[in-house]
Amino acid sequence: MPAPKVLVIGTGEYVTGLVHGSESTSDKGAGIVALTLFDLRERGLVSAIILAGSNGSKFPLVRSHFNQLIAERYEMDTSFRSFPDDDQKDSNAWKNALQELNPGDAVIIFTPDDLHYEMAYTAASKGLNVLVAKPIVKTIEEHDSLIEISREKKGMIAMEVHKRWDPIYSDAREKMRDLGEFSYFSSYMSQPKSQLDSFRDWAGKSSDISYYLNTHHIDFHCWALDGLARPISVIASSSTGFATSQGLPTEDSITLMVDWLNNSGTKATAVYTSSWIAAKAEVHSQQRFFALHHKGEVRIDQAHRGYDFASDAGGYQSPNPLFFRYTPDANGRFAGQSSYGYQSIADFILGKRETLATIETTRPTTSILESGRESLDTGKRVDL
Repeated sequence: MPAPKVLVIGTGEYVTGLVHGSESTSDKGAGIVALTLFDLRERGLVSAIILAGSNGSKFPLVRSHFNQLIAERYEMDTSFRSFPDDDQKDSNAWKNALQELNPGDAVIIFTPDDLHYEMAYTAASKGLNVLVAKPIVKTIEEHDSLIEISREKKGMIAMEVHKRWDPIYSDAREKMRDLGEFSYFSSYMSQPKSQLDSFRDWAGKSSDISYYLNTHHIDFHCWALDGLARPISVIASSSTGFATSQGLPTEDSITLMVDWLNNSGTKATAVYTSSWIAAKAEVHSQQRFFALHHKGEVRIDQAHRGYDFASDAGGYQSPNPLFFRYTPDANGRFAGQSSYGYQSIADFILGKRETLATIETTRPTTSILESGRESLDTGKRVDL
């Protein structure tokens, strides 16, 4: 079987490492998606690579960025086709790019959340396999529609949530499933205030911080409890003030409290909190959780794993090469193939469904997120 062609819709930070025309100051300066695909092509697992955006004038900068941070560093081919042309602006360029693909080829979508559904549905309708940045969609109605088209066309639709490949999280998941009934879960995930500027085009307009960050731990928790318990209601709360002072109509932090029901009929509680007004610190993203079960408990501090680094250029950091390794190997070649940010994309390309957050298995995550937004808007508890 020939290697698939891959279309990436979206040219932002996670794809290219660029934010508003400059290299990202986060831990993703060289991007994640495009670099992964370039390496997969070197390994013969991907053929053509296509990037689609809305403003073609950005592509010369993207090529220069890739050449400096990837091609020269790893001696890697960073060529790609682009839509629209460099002298064109076209918000529907992705539709033209889809015509370059055949059934069985792949589409990766990293765009604002409110665009996910149309893009994913259109691609799936053409018999293409689709990977969508989290959240996969924002409503159960859209989610169920994608389940239908996925089954009809016998293609794969999945959500990109790399925490499932984190060796510590995946180990914790299996341990949690052997600790008896679920009782209490609390998670926290944040990003620094600078992200509000990075996401100023959509923050509070097409999505919020719960959809953007809480998704990680909600998906992980739903995955850990799959077949053991189910969420039954959501009530949400938020803090405000900083984002609105920056002209962004959105919450600073969002907390979802979710009641769960174990298969035995006993009840449990989960609290998921996310924020994008954290201070600049030694890590780009604070990520931690605590899980209490009837027969044990699990604690994870994903941001601090005993690896510290300091330099005159970057100051003090607590890096996480398990997520994505940019440091070359001893021969100067790219060495990030075992990192979980890479594996989540590679397993999708290779069709390895075992760990993928497929459209069928992620319905509870969408239900919790949508109900959380409804609870914030109405001030009421929402039954699932």
